Amino acid sequence: MGMLILGLVIFLGVHSIRIVADGWRTAMVARLGQTTWKGLYALLSAVGLGLVVWGFSLARKQPVEMWWPPSFMRHVAWLLTLVAFVLLAAAYVPRNAIKARLHHPMVLAVAVWAAAHLLANGNVAHGVLFGSFLLWSLLSFRAARGRDRAAQTAYPAGTVAGTVITLVAGGAAWAVFAFWAHGILMGIRPL
Repeated sequence: MGMLILGLVIFLGVHSIRIVADGWRTAMVARLGQTTWKGLYALLSAVGLGLVVWGFSLARKQPVEMWWPPSFMRHVAWLLTLVAFVLLAAAYVPRNAIKARLHHPMVLAVAVWAAAHLLANGNVAHGVLFGSFLLWSLLSFRAARGRDRAAQTAYPAGTVAGTVITLVAGGAAWAVFAFWAHGILMGIRPL
């Protein structure tokens, strides 16, 4: 569990700089330059993510149950992860109504993904991993919306085409992941 926690501290710590120290981040980018800052950010993120993956795989080998979720929660998790994939697609597809309305769909995708996994899994490792990501994503969303208000950021209106592409791309990515990739990458076939 120690490796998992260390990885989360590094990975989410790096990704929390804009939440807790946006002014410091701006000063460091100015001091180091955009390229150097992004390189350090990527390096620390990769180290943290590697430790999260390794730590979670170790923790899953000796599960400690906190609760036993009812079997229908798997169905709820399937639906929620579909929503998460659509939100993730909304972060990248230009001029879709979801991004126009929510402004930060990627962070919300993380929140929905984490909540889905918390509902369907009751052991400590899942609680630590997905609970950490859920808390981080909610704090990140709040901070991002605050930055938007302060900067008076305006997001372009969505189009029907952009929204349809978002829904189709998100649904297709969810299907590939749920029916195939999750089993290969995680060793668990949710569907």
